[in-house]
Amino acid sequence: MKLTTAVLAAGAAVSLTTAVVGAARLRQDTRHQAERNEAVLASNQLDWLAQMSTTRDLAKLWTPTDMEAEESMQLLKANQLICMLSLRNRLGFVHAGHLPWYAAKLMASDVCPRYWKRFGGLRAEEAEGDEQAEHFTQVLDRAAKNHPRAQAAAA
Repeated sequence: MKLTTAVLAAGAAVSLTTAVVGAARLRQDTRHQAERNEAVLASNQLDWLAQMSTTRDLAKLWTPTDMEAEESMQLLKANQLICMLSLRNRLGFVHAGHLPWYAAKLMASDVCPRYWKRFGGLRAEEAEGDEQAEHFTQVLDRAAKNHPRAQAAAA
């Protein structure tokens, strides 16, 4: 093999390697940007829920007509807890297999099962098409149905 051919082949290999590494880096940057965007949006939602669940006048604006503002504020606080768990799960801070445990702990409270009974169906609709959100919603739904308080009410 001539020296020029060897140099060209080595250059082509380096260029190909650089292109592959660059493409992988772009995919990683895109994924990280999507995670940052999701975290910012979740932060905005959590801030809104915090205000709504602690400020009666704001809660009244968003309270369904068939519900008292105090109940709405409690359900919004439950939604805030569920959203925090959802964000932790999406960002990978909930270890595999631990999500059902966290879901059961949420449903052991008084307010989370009430929230889930009222709005769980809406959350399931919202999750459609997002595999991770669908899984999260299914786990919470199972926890709500399997909690002893829910089973006693069904009996």
